[in-house]
Amino acid sequence: MDYLDRITIEPDKRGGKPCIRGLRITMYDVLEYLAGGMIEDEILVDFPDLTREDIRACLLFAANRERSLLVATT
Repeated sequence: MDYLDRITIEPDKRGGKPCIRGLRITMYDVLEYLAGGMIEDEILVDFPDLTREDIRACLLFAANRERSLLVATT
């Protein structure tokens, strides 16, 4: 999956935080819901504009960002 077509960064939207497909839902929001124990189905009910692919794109974006931080510090 290429998350770059799902995760957008716009300086004038949500302070430049990574958002999902230009919506005002940030990647961090989705990750916090998952970390708080929500399952995908609950997130999709609360945010009907999202798809399962959007949620997976958030996870992939975060994993790649973490990987790039590890590479930069070694």
